[in-house]
Amino acid sequence: MLLIARNSFVQISKLPNVKGRIYYISSPVRQENLYAVYETTERSFWTELAKCNQTEFTKSGTAGKCIEARELIIALPESFVEYGPKALLKLFTEHFKQNYGTECIAALHHNKRKTNYHIHLIFSERKLLEIPTEKVATRNMFYDECGKHVRTKKEILDDSGQIRAGCKVIPKGEVYERNLFTTKNSRFKGEKFLDDVKHSYTDLINLYVRNDKEKLKVFDRNGVYLPMKKIGKNNPKTEQIKTDNEMRCRWNETVDMALVCGIPEQKIMEVKQEQISKKVSQSMRLAGKRPDLFAGIVQMAITALKLLINRIFCMEEPEEAKSEKTGANAPKIEAKTEQAQNTCRTDGKCHKDRAEAPRTT
Repeated sequence: MLLIARNSFVQISKLPNVKGRIYYISSPVRQENLYAVYETTERSFWTELAKCNQTEFTKSGTAGKCIEARELIIALPESFVEYGPKALLKLFTEHFKQNYGTECIAALHHNKRKTNYHIHLIFSERKLLEIPTEKVATRNMFYDECGKHVRTKKEILDDSGQIRAGCKVIPKGEVYERNLFTTKNSRFKGEKFLDDVKHSYTDLINLYVRNDKEKLKVFDRNGVYLPMKKIGKNNPKTEQIKTDNEMRCRWNETVDMALVCGIPEQKIMEVKQEQISKKVSQSMRLAGKRPDLFAGIVQMAITALKLLINRIFCMEEPEEAKSEKTGANAPKIEAKTEQAQNTCRTDGKCHKDRAEAPRTT
C-alpha cells in the first residue's frame, strides 16, 4: 500500500499578556489534562520581560497591542503518550532553546476529548544582558502620566502648581532607565523562522516515532494538497470556512486516491493549477473577493481529477472495447478505490490535520 505521510502541525501566535498566558497553560486549575510543565529560567524572568516590552512599546508610540512574547503550539503523534511526559517536554523545550538561544516555558496537554496531544511553548524574543545597562540623569527628568519624558516641570503640573497624579520626577544623578534585555530579535517575526521551526520539530518527531506510518512531513503549500483553514473564536465567517474546509478535505482525499492509482504528482499539480489556482484568479478579476464561489471551483477540480483517475482504466477506445475493458478491470478499480479509502482512513482524521490547528485546551 502507498504510504501517504501526514503533515506536522506547528502554529505561532503573539502574546500581549505573557504572564496571564503562562498561568493559563501551566495551571492544573485551568487545565484538565495537564501532564508536565518545564521552564528554562526563573518565573521572575517573564515579569521583567513584560515590563521591558511595555516600556519599549510606550516609548515607541506604536499603535495596537504590545507583544510581550510568542507561543508555539506543537501537535504530537498520539503514540507519544507512551513516553514519560516530563522527559518528553524537556526534550522539545531544550531543543528550541539550543537552536534559538532564548528562554522558554512549556506545558504538555491533551484537549478535553483527549484527541490531540500537544505542547504549548512560550519563548522570549529578547535575551538577558550579561551586564544591565543604566542611564543616569544629568539633570532632573520629568515624566507625564503615560510615562513619556517631557522637557520641563511645568508640563506635569496641574492648575494649582502641584505635580499631577501619575507624573514623576527623577532627580539629577539618579538612574532613570535600567535595561535588563537586548532588543527584540527580528528573526522571530519572519515567515522563514516558522518554516525552520516546522522542519526542525518534524525531524525531531520522526526520530522518536516507533512506526513508520506515523512519520510526518511539513505541509507544502505549493504541493498537490489544499491546506485547511483554522476557525478562530467568534469568527463571523465560521460557516463559510467550514464549507470550504469540507471541500478542501474532499479534494485532498481525491488526491490520495490519484496517488494510490499511480498518477504522478506533476499531473495532479497541472489539474490543481488549471482548475483551482487559475480559476480563483479569474474569479477575483471578474467578481472581486467572493469566498462563496471557492467551493464550486474546488468541486469542478475534483470532478476533473476523478476523470483523470478513470482515464487510467478507460483510455480512449471504441465504446465496445471500452465497455469490455471497464468490465474486465472492475475488480482492479474496486481494489484501488478500497486501497485509497483505507489510506485516507489511516492517514489521520480524513485529512483534517493538514495544516489545521489541533483543538487545544
